[in-house]
Amino acid sequence: MSPLPSRLLVVTDRSLARQPLEHVVAQALQGGARWIWYRDKDIPQAERRALGERLVQLCSGAGAVLSVGGDAEAAITMGASALHLPAGGDPQKARVILGPGALIGVSTHSIEEAAIAASLGADYVTLSPVYESASKPGYGPPLGVRALSAARQLTVPVVALGGVDPDRVEECFSAGASGVAVMGAVMSAYCVRTAVGALLARLTSLHPGAPLRTGA
Repeated sequence: MSPLPSRLLVVTDRSLARQPLEHVVAQALQGGARWIWYRDKDIPQAERRALGERLVQLCSGAGAVLSVGGDAEAAITMGASALHLPAGGDPQKARVILGPGALIGVSTHSIEEAAIAASLGADYVTLSPVYESASKPGYGPPLGVRALSAARQLTVPVVALGGVDPDRVEECFSAGASGVAVMGAVMSAYCVRTAVGALLARLTSLHPGAPLRTGA
C-alpha cells in the first residue's frame, strides 16, 4: 500500500502567496488538503521554526501531515514526523534520526536520481519539473510525462511536480504518477480553498470511491 498521506501534496512558497503563509495553509486545509510540504527556507531560523511549529499544529488539528523541507533536525525542532529532503539528500541518515515511522521523501530531477533515492530508503520521491513551471523556472527543461512512465519501474511512489494544474492531473496519473504536488496553482490563487477543491475534485473523478488518503 502506498505510504503517501494523500494523492495531493500542496507545496508552500510564501513569495507567491497573496496572504501570510499560515493563512494560506489554513485555507488549503479547509479546502480539503491533507498533505502540506513546508518548503520555505529563506526565513531566519527562529522565525522558520516558530512558523513550522504553528503549521504542525494546524495540520494536526485537520488530520493532515506536514512534511518539513530541509534536514531531520529541522523536522525535530518543529515537532514534525515527516521530512522532505532536497535532491541528493540521504534518507537513510535521516531515518536514523527521525525513527522508522517517519515519512521521508526526496526531491529528484531525473529517473537516475529517483532510483538512487529509492535505493536509500525514501518512502516516495517528487519528480520535477514534469511541465514548464512558471513558479520555478530555474530547474531546467520539463521532463514531460514520459519520465513518469519511465518511473513506473521504481519501487516507491512518484509524485509529479512542476506546472501541475487540474487540467494536467489526469495525464500525470495515466502516465504512472502516484500523486501530484502543486505549488503555484494553490499559492498564487485568489481563493486557496477553491483552488484546492478543484484539484481534489479532479482527483476524485479519476478515482471514484477511493480515499484521497492513499494510506487509508
